[in-house]
Amino acid sequence: MQVSVESTSALERRMTVGVSVERIETEVNKRLQQTARRAKVPGFRPGKVPMSVIRQRYEDAARQEALGDLIQSTFYEAVVEQKLNPAGAPAVEPKSFEKGKDLEYVATFEVFPEFTVAGFDSIAIERLQADVADSDVDNMLEILRKQNTRFEAAERAAENGDQLNIDFVGKVDGEAFAGGSAKGTQLVLGSGRMIPGFEEALVGAKAGEERVINPTFPADYQNLDLAGKAAEFTVTVNSIAAPQLPELNDDFFALFGVKEGGLEGFRAEVRKNMERELRQAIKSKVKNQVMDGLLAANPIEVPKALITNEVNRLRVQAVQQFGGNLKPEQLPAELFEEQAKRRVVLGLVVAEVVKQCELKPDDARVREMIQEMASAYQEPEQVVAWYYKNDQQMNEVRSVVLEEQVVDTVLQKANVTDKAVSYEEAVKPVEAPQAA
Repeated sequence: MQVSVESTSALERRMTVGVSVERIETEVNKRLQQTARRAKVPGFRPGKVPMSVIRQRYEDAARQEALGDLIQSTFYEAVVEQKLNPAGAPAVEPKSFEKGKDLEYVATFEVFPEFTVAGFDSIAIERLQADVADSDVDNMLEILRKQNTRFEAAERAAENGDQLNIDFVGKVDGEAFAGGSAKGTQLVLGSGRMIPGFEEALVGAKAGEERVINPTFPADYQNLDLAGKAAEFTVTVNSIAAPQLPELNDDFFALFGVKEGGLEGFRAEVRKNMERELRQAIKSKVKNQVMDGLLAANPIEVPKALITNEVNRLRVQAVQQFGGNLKPEQLPAELFEEQAKRRVVLGLVVAEVVKQCELKPDDARVREMIQEMASAYQEPEQVVAWYYKNDQQMNEVRSVVLEEQVVDTVLQKANVTDKAVSYEEAVKPVEAPQAA
């Protein structure tokens, strides 16, 4: 086998492979002999068909099969010989494909980039420090009460926060429009569910009252035919219900699985959950900064094939998440290219850190992470046992732990500044940057 390799770009390789006619004929004859043992030809007993007849009937198919298999096997032999690491399937172009002659083909493919991760000491990290204060627990209790609000009929004018049952008919330029009418709709005033001006205009309305209101559709409204236009809605208020917050009693605590300890026991459980959320939030923000820093310090070119594969995975995820009748390939690739490239680059950089620093998942940290996740369930021991019986889940946890060990490795050399903040600021999601 003869092999020559040409670099056509930083990552693309053009490899020419020659396979001797003797090797080709050996493979063809091997397939013909296998065929002869099972071929059924009229006038001959199975296994007794002359090779000349077998060759006449089956040689073309045997040759095509042999050539296909030889291209596949010799390609992998060649990349091993040349110490190449393909990042995707090759595009194969036959150059010489004639019977009785050597086979020669050209395989074009991309390789994984070779690089050394550096720049740990140039990465700046702001690590938040926070505690769960009693006032934070008080605020969380109020949030939980509001999430479990009940509505009871009220014989008064509607106030912000009330739940109204309404019928409405909407018109633009005197004409009804699709989706502009409904009956028996439940609407909480102040929820922001309707367009600006709609809910505000119903404050003060009474059950049985009909109001004509004139809100305007926002300029950026998703339906471009309605965007920026003034509307007229005729709204009938069928009923009004006022919000009633549940009391902090045993019935309320039982909704969250707390059956003992009263208010203090419930507060302790809420605090424990908040502390877990706080740890995860701080850890996540540090990790994001580390990953951003690794990206900035290690700009590398990545194979297009890997980005394409990641784009396709993101397309499938989007369709699964949002449903509908769309097929993944109908979603424009450019919607996912930036995210796909980031994932691919980070995957390669993180893998190289693991390799350079000879990191392996720490078994103690794996168990600690599983126990942390299990603590959110009523039967944590059963959850831990389930993880250790599920290889796929265990591998996912090991992967997360390994990423955490990468973060810890970077933090040892990075410029880390601790910043004391409130619980609310620590758990607040990081806002995505605005597009220019």
